[in-house]
Amino acid sequence: MKKVILAACLAMFMSGCAQQSFVMSDSNSEMKEENSQHFFINGLAQEKEINAADVCGGIENVSRVEVQETFLNGVLRTVTFGIYTPRDARVYCKA
Repeated sequence: MKKVILAACLAMFMSGCAQQSFVMSDSNSEMKEENSQHFFINGLAQEKEINAADVCGGIENVSRVEVQETFLNGVLRTVTFGIYTPRDARVYCKA
C-alpha cells in the first residue's frame, strides 16, 4: 500500500503545468477575458475558440493570448484519469 501511495505522489509531483503564450505586441497590456475551457478524454478531437479581436475591439488591440494548464487543472485531470481535462484561457489587450 505504501508503494502505491508513494508512486501516486511521485507521479503527481513529476507532472508539470503547461502554458502556451502567443505575443502579438510587447506593449503594456491588461487582461480582458479569462475563462475555463472544459475538455474530455484529454481533449481528443476537441477544440475551443476565443475570438481575441472581438474581445479587444479589433485585431490591432490584441497584445497576447495564453492557454494554461494549472496545477489544479492537472490534479483534476489526474483524479479523473484524463476523462476531464480543463484548461484556462486568457486574452490580453493593449492598455
